[in-house]
Amino acid sequence: MKHLWAPWRIDYILGPKPDECVFCLPGDTDEDEARLVLHRAKHCFVIMNKFPYNNGHIMVCPYDHVMQLTALPPETAHEIMDYLQFCSSVLKQHFHCEGINIGLNLGQAAGAGIREHLHFHLVPRWNGDSSFMAVMDEVRTMPESLASTYAALKPFFASAPTHC
Repeated sequence: MKHLWAPWRIDYILGPKPDECVFCLPGDTDEDEARLVLHRAKHCFVIMNKFPYNNGHIMVCPYDHVMQLTALPPETAHEIMDYLQFCSSVLKQHFHCEGINIGLNLGQAAGAGIREHLHFHLVPRWNGDSSFMAVMDEVRTMPESLASTYAALKPFFASAPTHC
C-alpha cells in the first residue's frame, strides 16, 4: 500500500463546510490573509487556491456571485482579463515558470468545484514539473507551503493599481 502525505487536506476533509460562498468576500479586509486574498481590485480580486494543483496556483474572481460569463457586466469581464494578464506576469517573475495553465470551469459537468461563483484559475507549470509522479501514481508534488507562497506573492500585489 502506498501513502501520500497531504496534511493541508485534513482541514478541508474534517472541517465544517461553510454555508456561504467561499468567493463572496466580506467588505472589510480583516480576513484577507486567512482567506489567502492577494489583491482586491474594483470589480474582481486575486486569491490563492487553498487546495492547489501546483505551487503558485491562484485565481481571479469577480465580486459578483454569478455562474455564467454572460452575467458579468462588461467592466468586470474586462478587469478580469486585465488581472489574468497581470497575474501571468507575477507568476512568471516570481516562479520563473515555463508555462501557465489558465482556465475557467463553467458548471459541475465541466469540473467546477464551486459552480455558483465564477473563478479563473492560473496554474504555473514547468517542463517535467510532475516528473514521474503523475505518470506512475497520479500524484502531484508540492515543494512549498501555502503560507510561504502567500508571503512570496503578496508583495507583488502591494503596489498593484486598483484597476490594471
